[in-house]
Amino acid sequence: MSTEPINTVPIQQFIKQVQGAENSRAKEIRLDINAAKNLSYTLGIVMARLNGDLEQLLVNNSGGDATEVIEIKLDQGNW
Repeated sequence: MSTEPINTVPIQQFIKQVQGAENSRAKEIRLDINAAKNLSYTLGIVMARLNGDLEQLLVNNSGGDATEVIEIKLDQGNW
């Protein structure tokens, strides 16, 4: 699991741009190609890190007993 911090500045800039557009009631926002590439790259890194973290979590927690029985009792309850 990587612990290197992710530079999320492009995501923060995009969020601020959307908030500014919403506050000014703009109908659209525009990104130049460099901003779009940076946002795309950062989102890719974030998603890959989340996927890796999820896989590691599943591996770490898969040591449970495969024969474990979970019992659920249902009753009609009282109102």
